[in-house]
Amino acid sequence: MSTERTKWAPDETSLRRPAELNPNVDVSTMVDMDSGVLDRAIFTDETLYQQEMRRIFATSWLFLCHTSQLKKPGDFFSTYMGTDPVLVALGKDRKIRAFLNNCRHRGARVCRADFGNTRAFTCSYHGWAYGLDGALINVPQEARYGEDFSKDHWGMVEVPRVEEYKGLLFANWNPEAESLLEALGGLPWYLDAFLDRDPEGTEVVGGVHKWVLEGNWKLAAEQFATDWYHVGMSHASALMVMSPSGKGPSTEVANRPGRQFVDERGHGAGFPTHPRNRFDSPTVHKHYGDYSELRERLGDARVEGPMLNGHATIFPNFSYLPVNGSIRIWHPRGVDKMEIWTWTVLDKSMSEEAKEAQRLYNLRTFGPTGIFEQDDGENWSEVQAISHGFVTNNVPLNYQMAMGDLSEDGRHPGTTSGLYSDAAGRSFYRRWAELMNTPAWHENRGENRG
Repeated sequence: MSTERTKWAPDETSLRRPAELNPNVDVSTMVDMDSGVLDRAIFTDETLYQQEMRRIFATSWLFLCHTSQLKKPGDFFSTYMGTDPVLVALGKDRKIRAFLNNCRHRGARVCRADFGNTRAFTCSYHGWAYGLDGALINVPQEARYGEDFSKDHWGMVEVPRVEEYKGLLFANWNPEAESLLEALGGLPWYLDAFLDRDPEGTEVVGGVHKWVLEGNWKLAAEQFATDWYHVGMSHASALMVMSPSGKGPSTEVANRPGRQFVDERGHGAGFPTHPRNRFDSPTVHKHYGDYSELRERLGDARVEGPMLNGHATIFPNFSYLPVNGSIRIWHPRGVDKMEIWTWTVLDKSMSEEAKEAQRLYNLRTFGPTGIFEQDDGENWSEVQAISHGFVTNNVPLNYQMAMGDLSEDGRHPGTTSGLYSDAAGRSFYRRWAELMNTPAWHENRGENRG
């Protein structure tokens, strides 16, 4: 099989789509992060949404799954890159590949299962079958296609770039994209406070939880990058339930000291800082003892900051919460909807008791019916519900909190601000606008469709 023929790139089976079918909008006047003002239409305009698919989701590194979900050759997982269905599979050669979940014959999905193990993917429409390497291996009544037909030309479309960062698998449609590590910018120091606590690495427990919410995907991604500000108000009742005194959020909780990491690539992370940070689950806290091993491995700055109570987003739509091991992706489902997928990721060396305690804690707090998750979903849905009003949609939104509050504090790498800040949000939308106004790699190639 010729691998090059399965990439999203020109070959003799490619067609060229007329440029007028993909109009691009200049968003320069809609995102003014120097002044901290945002046009609400970026959450409601269908043309901009389609442009996001072309210029953000077809060009960025997007999360696929965790490597622990692919253990044996033939293991696969079904997901999405933007709105494109994708299959991630472990081949017989133990190489992980990702393919467009799309039969090259009439365009049905070749696999409708969420995950599993298989020897081949067979389309249930007409029976075209594909190997774990994406090659077309069987065509019913192949002789009727004539002598010029070659299965080599009609394999599954392979995502050209798949890379791993400490158990997390990401992919990119751009064959010439910078590496995943380069794309992460300054975030790995903060990300490692979650993924590198254990020399044995991490693993997924408890499967994948999925649900749909009304709300544009950016509302969720932005909040996890930048917004500690909402905690004292939106989560007041949840904090009251969890408070030992039952009196709700104390001044300490509502005004915790902390930092917000800001990356020019649109990533962001916020975290309270406290020398006595500890895991919320008593069982998990007990597992780590006095935290001396974590301090030796990660350093005091990470143990007292981003290792625990915090939030982060890897641009554009992957977020995580270290305190309960939650990772999540905000799949776009139109301008008004997102589909949320969440996993619980834990240290491999955790005891079974600690793993179960952390899994349950994650479900209670940020599962589909979690006490914090419900608050967030209600906020995003409320924002979206009124966004289509004519006057409402023409009223700009304020992202001016902590303007000018950026520094290098010498303790946390890169540029940071105070915890209560819109700084990472402003960076998120600067990056969004930059990509939206930049011709994508496939546009430079004539937007070939193989």
